[in-house]
Amino acid sequence: MKPAPASTTGGPAPGDRAQPPRRQSRLFLLAGLAVVALGAGAYGYWWLQQPRLPAGFASSNGRIEATEYDIATKRAGRVVAVRVHEGDLVEKGQVLAEIDTDELAAQRRQAEAELQHARDAERTAAAVVAQREGERKLAVLDRARSEHLAPSGAVSAQELDQDRTRVETSQAAVHAAQEQVKESKSASAAAEANLKRIQTQIDESTLVSPARGRVLYRLAEPGEVLAAGGKVVTVLDLADVYMTIFLPTEQAGRVAYGAEARMVVDAYPDLVLPATVSFASPEAQFTPKEVETHTEREKLMFRFKVKLDEKLLEQHLEQVKTGVPGVSYIRLAGGGEWPAYLAVKLPPP
Repeated sequence: MKPAPASTTGGPAPGDRAQPPRRQSRLFLLAGLAVVALGAGAYGYWWLQQPRLPAGFASSNGRIEATEYDIATKRAGRVVAVRVHEGDLVEKGQVLAEIDTDELAAQRRQAEAELQHARDAERTAAAVVAQREGERKLAVLDRARSEHLAPSGAVSAQELDQDRTRVETSQAAVHAAQEQVKESKSASAAAEANLKRIQTQIDESTLVSPARGRVLYRLAEPGEVLAAGGKVVTVLDLADVYMTIFLPTEQAGRVAYGAEARMVVDAYPDLVLPATVSFASPEAQFTPKEVETHTEREKLMFRFKVKLDEKLLEQHLEQVKTGVPGVSYIRLAGGGEWPAYLAVKLPPP
């Protein structure tokens, strides 16, 4: 038999079993381990280069966060316009989006007509009261004449009884007319309340920003029909910017609400920003995976929020960005003066 011809492409000859490239796989594995080792070494070197915190201070890493507002519709409707885009800086009360109000406008016109009708009925009822009151006064005068003339026989007993009955009837008519006035006033108040309810729904169809901030997400577009509670825009409150950190039990017990803090973000390592502790979790929890700790023994941690100063944020809104990693430092109870490298260093105005 003739041997099978060799492949012209450099691959295995027909009938040969392809062998896995073990050598190449080993090279990739060794390269990956080398990268991991270099990364770990660089991280360890970074920690060694950091100045050691004096006693009475604690630190932990985290990311810049901000309070988020989901701007949503209160009632179902079609989106007419979305007036902002992702990344836009918005002011408190600025219009963000509008929901269709044609149906509500028709309801408002109907409510206005009902209110006018109720007010007309109220005026009519008041006029009826005045009429019934006049009839009652006349009946009282007739009764008085009859009672004066009856002893002399000028007026019969039957006429006297009729005059007395007319007085009672007129008094009842006045009372009925007064009740009609009360009923018409109640109808006017109900119609007015209904009109205000519809107007409130119309006003709420214009979605405004609850705070000065930045648009994080634009979640709906013009023409979309949203259910009640449908989200249109998400806004970050740039006056409430903080970093969530975790501290071990022995340090957490020495952190007070409002404790003085410092924050250093990776994007601006030369700046030291003033901050305060605004929240302390009442319950311990296991350390999240994304939070690195100095020792593996620190498993049970307490969550804290370190909030940046609002006046500082107001001066540098354009530079505020969430998601940026950094480190927060907290002065514990009984801690001394801040070390020199953590003295406040602000960005230029």
